[in-house]
Amino acid sequence: MNLAGYRRDIRGSGGGEVELRQIQYFIEVAKLEHVTEASYALHVSQSAVSRQIFKLESELGVDLFIHEGRKVKLTPIGRLFLEHMEHLMKVIDNAQQEISEYLDPERGIVRIGFPSSLAAQMIPKIVSAFRERHPFVHFQLQHGSYKELVEWVAKGDMNLAIMGPVPHNEPQIKSTVLFQEKFVALLPAGHHLAGQASVKLNELKDDLFVLFPEGFVLREIVVEACANIGFQPKVTFEGDDLDAIKGLVSAGLGLTVLPEIALSEHIASSIVILPITEPRVTRDVGVIVPANRELPPTEKLFYDFLQEIIPELGFPE
Repeated sequence: MNLAGYRRDIRGSGGGEVELRQIQYFIEVAKLEHVTEASYALHVSQSAVSRQIFKLESELGVDLFIHEGRKVKLTPIGRLFLEHMEHLMKVIDNAQQEISEYLDPERGIVRIGFPSSLAAQMIPKIVSAFRERHPFVHFQLQHGSYKELVEWVAKGDMNLAIMGPVPHNEPQIKSTVLFQEKFVALLPAGHHLAGQASVKLNELKDDLFVLFPEGFVLREIVVEACANIGFQPKVTFEGDDLDAIKGLVSAGLGLTVLPEIALSEHIASSIVILPITEPRVTRDVGVIVPANRELPPTEKLFYDFLQEIIPELGFPE
């Protein structure tokens, strides 16, 4: 955004007024740790950046940077100032976005976070369906882990994340369940149970498993389901990528248990997918939004659309 017209949001210790242009220059220098590179990124001269940083430090009455040859590093008070200024810029950007969207919500931006397990099928279908009704809305899609998605929404880095399962004990998060999804077993085609129509989870207790690493929520769901019927899965291979896990199963190195939506339409012929009938292994798939912030108009439009469109797209109710 253009900050040149904004002034006097902060008063320095010397009584001077800090301009938001100075804050923009400061953040860029802090990010790149180099005045010249910051000037290139800002499309201004190096002397202009140096002059504004000097004025900022003079008006605040503190040194924000330590100079190390051509590079610079933040002082301790500089790091603290950076944290506050990044928050300030986020507030300004959000305010500008909301004003633009109130003028025309049909041309706003929807920022969505999502995990890899929903990337292949769910996210493309939802975005495509929304764009049919609102063709001029722009999307920014950000892949993240379960913990990252919760943190981004809680801290205000984004307002919407579609994920599974949704958290229920996060005070800064409001969770809405859209549907419940079943997990299925993926077996190598040569597995002795591959000819069955379905499988019970305890039939797999002596097999070797390929799962996500510890700390991944999809692994926790599978391990907990196994523990509930009295066994610990023998995990011989781990992978943090869905395609890698399916590749290991295809190579006959073990079996896995994954949510249905995580599977693409094209599964190798060397893999057999079987429903799990007992016990049912499931996760709630839904959307999370901030509990203490109103959604901007365009994102509110998308949030309401989500709850309406899920049955029409063929996902479970």
